Amino acid sequence: MTHPSYNIIHEPHLEEPVLIVALDGWVDAGLGASGAVAAIFKDRATETVAVFDGDRFIDQRARRPIVNIHDGVNTGLAWPEISVVSCKDDTGHDLLVMTGPEPDFHWRQFVAGIGDLVSSLSVRTVVGFGAFPAPTPHTRPVRLAATVPESSRELLEGIGSVRGDLEVPAGIMGAVEIGLGAQGVPVITLWARVPHYVAAMSFPEASAVLIEGLEPVAEISIDTAELRSTADAARWQVDELVERNPEHAEMVSNLEHALDASEGNPLGVDEVPTGDELAAELERFLSGEDS
Repeated sequence: MTHPSYNIIHEPHLEEPVLIVALDGWVDAGLGASGAVAAIFKDRATETVAVFDGDRFIDQRARRPIVNIHDGVNTGLAWPEISVVSCKDDTGHDLLVMTGPEPDFHWRQFVAGIGDLVSSLSVRTVVGFGAFPAPTPHTRPVRLAATVPESSRELLEGIGSVRGDLEVPAGIMGAVEIGLGAQGVPVITLWARVPHYVAAMSFPEASAVLIEGLEPVAEISIDTAELRSTADAARWQVDELVERNPEHAEMVSNLEHALDASEGNPLGVDEVPTGDELAAELERFLSGEDS
């Protein structure tokens, strides 16, 4: 089947699947979202269901295709693509996962395409994955925050949300929330709060928390034991780095006190440093790794 925005590659028999949207190109601190998708796909049978029109949505000079050359012969191109694959969770529930680059063009048309696909596949809930740098210490559990359209407000229960008013540049899931909300589809974006000083390195706990957030909002169950084990090792590594530098240790202590004072504010909005402050702190921390 062909749609103006996508092509159906395979039409599986699905029973009220959940769609996870995890597109590259927006905020993914600690590789939280990409790590979660990799963990979901590991040792799990997948099948491509649909591919979106790359010529319509992707700037191929910004995201150039990969050319394969063998002994001077161009044997083909690997084009960047936005695809939807199917798999099952640990209890047999149907799951769809959308991956690939965030669209560069025609967001409204892209959202309309998702809406059509969601309707044709009888998707019951759409969940976006993201992770952002936050003023939180690595010594405390990673917490989730979430955003939803008005029609899906009930999905916020037990997750947490932004307190007060906030204006930030939008990722594609902001547009998807509005579009699917108008369509009456339950939709939520889960955000893992990653310590800002480790945002440029892999922080597997963020991935584990995102996956675990699927259970309360979509009744999807995926074991995170392996991710949690990897997360413990990553935390110990950061502990060692912090212990080498009194300035870093003081920073972490201050973040712990600030977190205690801001309990009940899942995003810590009142304490968020500026972008320049975050960048400077991250640079200072990473420059001390070899000290």
